Amino acid sequence: MIALIDYGSGNVASVVNALTELKEEFKVTNNEVEICKADKIIFPGVGEASFAIRQLHMLNLFSALRMIKKPMLGICLGLQLMADHSTEGNVACLGIFRVNVEKFDPAKTKVPHMGWNDIQIKSSSKLFNGIESGERFYFANSFYIPVNVCTTAVTDNNGTLFSSAMEKENFYGVQFHPEKSGDAGLRLIKNFIELC
Repeated sequence: MIALIDYGSGNVASVVNALTELKEEFKVTNNEVEICKADKIIFPGVGEASFAIRQLHMLNLFSALRMIKKPMLGICLGLQLMADHSTEGNVACLGIFRVNVEKFDPAKTKVPHMGWNDIQIKSSSKLFNGIESGERFYFANSFYIPVNVCTTAVTDNNGTLFSSAMEKENFYGVQFHPEKSGDAGLRLIKNFIELC
């Protein structure tokens, strides 16, 4: 069973639609026990980082998510919350990926980074089985994670290269919204469920 975390800051409805289309068994939950018992965990996110972290603390999920041993996929803000720190609200995050979240510089590039853009795959990942470098996904982000040792794919926002996918042990994350990215996005979600 897949646990889809609803912590008041996620794009839950779109992910529900994607999982329903894939005919996967899932449960929308913010219950720590249900999340820890799940086979796979999807951690979506839309909104502001410091608010989202407060929600995780209020629901007693902050420590639990840091210690999860099952495969977990962070989406958009969900990925950013898996970093050490976010400049959005100057907040300490889960600390899974030892890197900080930065804001795009409006003097250098487009803010927000919104719409379809391609990814360039930099290292092999089960998430990208059957997906090629150059595939386009849907993005909506004003903040980003710089390229780092956990980066598996990158995207260029008008000259600023950033991590569009990352992984470390059982933790996976994508900056784009696979649930809004057509067939390629559904393929990535299916890969996570079946291969990771």
